[in-house]
Amino acid sequence: GIMAAGDKATPPAVVWAQRRDKIFLTINLEDCKSPDINLTETTLTFKGKGGPKGEYHEAEIEFFGEVDVEKSKFTVNSRNIPMVLMRKEEGEYWPRLLKHKTKMHWLKTDFNKWKDEDESDDEDDAMGGMGGMPGMGGMGGMPGMGGMPGGMDLNAMMANMGNFNGGEGLGDEEGDDKDVDSDDEDLPDLQ
Repeated sequence: GIMAAGDKATPPAVVWAQRRDKIFLTINLEDCKSPDINLTETTLTFKGKGGPKGEYHEAEIEFFGEVDVEKSKFTVNSRNIPMVLMRKEEGEYWPRLLKHKTKMHWLKTDFNKWKDEDESDDEDDAMGGMGGMPGMGGMGGMPGMGGMPGGMDLNAMMANMGNFNGGEGLGDEEGDDKDVDSDDEDLPDLQ
């Protein structure tokens, strides 16, 4: 019956990329009208018909870490189903998407999202974006990541910080020089 067919269903092509606080996961299945997508903190289950022949596909992904179901979202497009899965805890990149070190031939890295950080962030904004959290992307010492209008402010801030640090640094160096000089003068006396 239906279950038997489900057992043999091929997984759709899935690509993924990540940031410190979220996972970009895209199911590349065309014309998938009403997929059955079930997201929990640790797994994503997908079932749906699509592609040129309208075939049935299903996939289950067990995540390396936990995601925040409430904050995560997805869109069903005619071309694919992009998802933004918010991580429960921001931090180090996951070493891999899957909990287990199994190689899934249908799961690949989304190099566009890895490389074109600014562009993909712009896409997010177009997708309804992170809305009220414009600053999130820039945290973690990567000021360029946000790709947001505030990027300019960040640069200005960095510049100001640079001047501030520079000014302090000069003061320190002058202080050191005086100390070094006096030490040098003292050295002959010690010998």
